[in-house]
Amino acid sequence: MALLVSPSIASADAESEAAASALFDEMSGNAAQLRMFLQAMPKGGDLHNHLGGSIYAEDFLEAAAAEGMCADEKIERIVAAPCPAERKLATMAKDRTFAYAALIDSLSTRGHQRGVGADDVSGHTQFFSSFDKLGAAFPLDPGRWLSATRQSAARNNVSYLELMNNPPALVKYAMAGGDEPLDEGDLGAVYAREIGTVRGLLGKAMAEVDRVEADARQDLSCGTKDAAAGCDVAVHYLTFAWRSMAPAVAFRSLIAGFALADRDPRFVGVNIVMPEDDPVALRDYGLHMAMFRFLEAKYPAVSVSMHAGELTLGLVRPKDLSDHIARAVDSGARRIGHGTDIAYEDAAPETLARMAREGIAVEVNLTSNAVILGAEGSEHPITLYRSMGVPVVLSTDDEGVLRSDMTNEYRRAAMEQGLGYAELKDLARASLEYAFIPGASFWRDARAEMPVSACTAALADRRCQSFLASSEKARLQADLESRFDRFEHSLDRFRQSQGS
Repeated sequence: MALLVSPSIASADAESEAAASALFDEMSGNAAQLRMFLQAMPKGGDLHNHLGGSIYAEDFLEAAAAEGMCADEKIERIVAAPCPAERKLATMAKDRTFAYAALIDSLSTRGHQRGVGADDVSGHTQFFSSFDKLGAAFPLDPGRWLSATRQSAARNNVSYLELMNNPPALVKYAMAGGDEPLDEGDLGAVYAREIGTVRGLLGKAMAEVDRVEADARQDLSCGTKDAAAGCDVAVHYLTFAWRSMAPAVAFRSLIAGFALADRDPRFVGVNIVMPEDDPVALRDYGLHMAMFRFLEAKYPAVSVSMHAGELTLGLVRPKDLSDHIARAVDSGARRIGHGTDIAYEDAAPETLARMAREGIAVEVNLTSNAVILGAEGSEHPITLYRSMGVPVVLSTDDEGVLRSDMTNEYRRAAMEQGLGYAELKDLARASLEYAFIPGASFWRDARAEMPVSACTAALADRRCQSFLASSEKARLQADLESRFDRFEHSLDRFRQSQGS
């Protein structure tokens, strides 16, 4: 992405920031006013975003309807044709609007969040079951899904996405792993046996990503006079492994993921997904950590973020809350996804101190944690992390399934967690500082807001421009500072909404 950086001073001046903070405080008791303010506020990056879960059910249903697909007999999932006319999605959208609405509830957490979910299904079950119900539609138009995700980011003033996304060639390879028994002592032999096949798949996987990105650019009209705002959102990817699958499938997915991230610069890291409370995921947690350690030694340049601690008291046995985050950190995680159960871990103070000391950020997903785990308000550990100096970033997780967006995550942080404007601004900066974007940081000291020496005076300085040209990360960070500067100097329209 060609990034145009304003020649203004990098950091907005203290007076304009103080004015923005004061206006934010005045609006903080009015959710509608606060929404307007926060939607316009620059937010940096979204580092915990599953591409498949970022799409709203309506988009999947529209694509499926165009292919003649159907709802199943229970009106709960998308299935292939044939089916009776009344269950064709195109017919339902036009003639059976209440059934169509119930289908949207089934494909997301909308009904659960509004207290109208069927059969008293928990938020946890409703969330994770949604992916299987809409899965038939995902392969239909992945370019459209990438386009929609970039458009949502642009609409919410998010300038960078780190999307969890596996190319189909690697998915097919991993899923063919079968039920072969596997333990830590087998990893070397299995890797030696599989790596040749994986390397042979990488070209096909990269070509698949090429096609998806080209389709997204076409959908957004990038490079034309009608280019959509989503064209300006920078994107990188994380591959991911499946922790609830058989060990051979999990290890295949990790081998392929590390190899692709090492080969293709669009992929900047590896993660592991699926419900952490799943019996297989709990049983194999130690084995999965061993897999990460083994592959990190093979691919030291590949960064790792891990879903860890997406658990809470009552969801699992207390002993299952004791050490997942600590073990993820010990196994090379540079970011922790969710981290919700930190207060229940046996070595919580030590783990928090280490995360703060080593700059291991936690990806906080407030809506997701509230819906899936019931962790919200004072029950959520975001304040604990911040009080211990752990870097915190806000992210969406699965905004389509959760019926949320990044602005809503910032609104929840303000209204439910009491964060002020300056604190939210720090979180936006942290989202780029702790992203796996290639290149050196714009900040010599991010917490003290001290840019590198080349950019101390102004972004237009020749030395600064030369430095920015050498680093994608620094360019995005400098662009965020310019966005803050423009935002904080254009707040009159928000003052008018207050009648002042």
